[in-house]
Amino acid sequence: MTKLFVSGFPLEINELELAKLIAPHGDILTIKIVRDRQTGKCKGYAFVEMVSLAGAENAVIALDGITMQDRELTVKINEEKPVVQKPTFNKSKDAYHKPAVKRNSFVTPPQTDESRVKRPRRPRI
Repeated sequence: MTKLFVSGFPLEINELELAKLIAPHGDILTIKIVRDRQTGKCKGYAFVEMVSLAGAENAVIALDGITMQDRELTVKINEEKPVVQKPTFNKSKDAYHKPAVKRNSFVTPPQTDESRVKRPRRPRI
C-alpha cells in the first residue's frame, strides 16, 4: 500500500471524479479529500492510497504537472513518518506512564554522604 498526496485540483471536485482521474494508472484502496470542518469546503488537497507502488509511480509520472481547469496538479508519493509513542494517562492510578522505548538514558550522579542524611523521626506521643 502506497499513499499519494494530490493537490492543485479544482475545489469543486468530488471523490468519484478524482478516482476516475487516478484509476487508469493503478488500483485505488481509499481516497480522502481534505475538507474544512465547519464549512465542508475542499481545502485543495487529498490523500489517495494505492494498492501497489508501481501503480502509484505510474500515477505520479502521468499526472504530476498537468493542468486541470486552469490549475496545475501536483501528485507526489507521501513518505510515512514514524509514529512517536506519547505517554498515556492511566486514570486508575492517576499517574503518567512512560512509553516502553527509552529515548534518552541519563546516568544518575553518584550520591554523597550529605545527600543520604535522613530526617529525624517525629516523637511518639
